[in-house]
Amino acid sequence: MKGHYVIAMFLLVIVSSAGAYADDLPTPVDGLSWTFYNDSCPTLESIVKSTLKPLLVQNITQAPGLLRVLFHDCFVQGCDGSVLLNGTSSDPSEQQAIPNLTLRAAAFEIIDTIKAAVEAECSGVVSCADILALSASYAVYVAGGPEFLVPLGRRDSLTFANQTVVLDSLPSPTSNVTVLMAAFTEKGFDNFTELVALSGAHTFGLGHCASFVDRLYPTQDATLNATFAEELDLTCPTNTTVNTTNLDLLTPNVFDEKYFVDLQNGEGLFTSDQDLYIDSRTQDIVDGYAVNETSFFEQFAVSMLKMVQLDVLTGTDGEIRENCAVPNTDTSSSYSIIDAAIRLPSSSSS
Repeated sequence: MKGHYVIAMFLLVIVSSAGAYADDLPTPVDGLSWTFYNDSCPTLESIVKSTLKPLLVQNITQAPGLLRVLFHDCFVQGCDGSVLLNGTSSDPSEQQAIPNLTLRAAAFEIIDTIKAAVEAECSGVVSCADILALSASYAVYVAGGPEFLVPLGRRDSLTFANQTVVLDSLPSPTSNVTVLMAAFTEKGFDNFTELVALSGAHTFGLGHCASFVDRLYPTQDATLNATFAEELDLTCPTNTTVNTTNLDLLTPNVFDEKYFVDLQNGEGLFTSDQDLYIDSRTQDIVDGYAVNETSFFEQFAVSMLKMVQLDVLTGTDGEIRENCAVPNTDTSSSYSIIDAAIRLPSSSSS
């Protein structure tokens, strides 16, 4: 697949070789390590990959779903697996917040499946947060993108964020570049290059009508390509239509640079996408990535390495969840793949 050599160019190492080349890698944040499971679960990465690959080969559209869950976890209260927790009607979880209602139920089930496989080999050792980060990284790789580096040692949160925190933390698809940059700056991303590169995650996956219908009704957004707008009208004939369409018109199931070509053509699905090409501060970056996939992959890998270390729990903070959907104090029996059935239903999304 294209671009799989990028990480080797990036640091003369690929993620699966982190243990052997730890001296060549950047220093992780305190508590994380490139060799964290070398003794306690040396086969972790091979378990994750051997469990995940056939699921993605069967349905590659699950790859963007996993990456989106990781984004929505890390951007709220850090990469702590809090988005994986179930809630109740009286105590709604992050999954029940409006921006997360379209996270794919299948993505959570895949994490449960991988967790069960890891537990069978290394019981009580590996956090759900680490499994999510590794799974999203490998999913991007299988879909054609770079396998971004993932230092390990995260622990799982005991609680989830409330609905207001989720809403305040996750950028809206209706945001312009100024609003997006403010949200990214709050998370430690300090330049437009990182914003554009991470937005490139929309090179695969789906978007829901509700996320872009404001560009069609009551009047059409003038920045929309006319033919593209007609196609969106067919997908979303009213401002209440419940439907989905591809985020990337050209290669919807491949992680590549074509998303940026879409933006050049006025075919960005969300306001937050198309404004990257309208705003003079980000237009040149989009143009550069549209003609240079390697450059995009390199920056995406660097920016993702930064993101997967946001506000992590390490050491004695948090816990190693037995069941990714509930804190250990709420777990009455041993983890089983059957536990996936207790997850709250969710509609599909990118």
